[in-house]
Amino acid sequence: MIFKPGRLVLHRDTHHGRIAFAHPGRVVSDDERGLLLWVARGSAIAVETTLDGRYPRDLPFVEWMTAERAPRSERWRGPGVLRLFPPGANHSVWFFRDDRGDFTNWYVNLEEAGVRWDDGEVAGIDVIDQDLDIVAAADRTWRWKDEDDFAERLAAPEHYWVPDEAAVWAEGRRVIAAIEAGAFPFDGTWTDFRPDPAWPTPTELPAGWDRPVVARR
Repeated sequence: MIFKPGRLVLHRDTHHGRIAFAHPGRVVSDDERGLLLWVARGSAIAVETTLDGRYPRDLPFVEWMTAERAPRSERWRGPGVLRLFPPGANHSVWFFRDDRGDFTNWYVNLEEAGVRWDDGEVAGIDVIDQDLDIVAAADRTWRWKDEDDFAERLAAPEHYWVPDEAAVWAEGRRVIAAIEAGAFPFDGTWTDFRPDPAWPTPTELPAGWDRPVVARR
């Protein structure tokens, strides 16, 4: 399943069949290097919160998982961001930028490899975030991120969706080796990217954005 450049597709994070977030991204390219999406500042998004508006980090993990939750409409407030989903890889790479649009750092999101879907009028990629992340600066110095969140969630296996802690750490170490070597995509590719000015910023999510999840857990 290949998505044509310029098409708007949904990047959805999913847990136990629920949609944690849905972000519309414009396809920059989709080839042997992976699916590259552009999420513009101000894009309409959906984020799952508790009914009183709290987010996952606002309360302990078990309390979050047992709370009543629902999607909430919001906007992507940060600068626009590129997101690369390498084929078959258990991670994505986000290219963060500043307010001027200049590259600042890579953000590696460890996650189960995405599952694509295409309903014709709306399409997307569903992933399962594994919470542990890596932040890499432009000089390729790096650090782990969210180790405490990962540990807290692993301690509640009846609620968590990560079956193999060691596999997540191993994937992270593989990515770190690529960062240190300056291997693609940490070789400067796309760090000077500028979006097509003709691309409109999506002001609402397309009908069908909340179609049933196709990711595995």
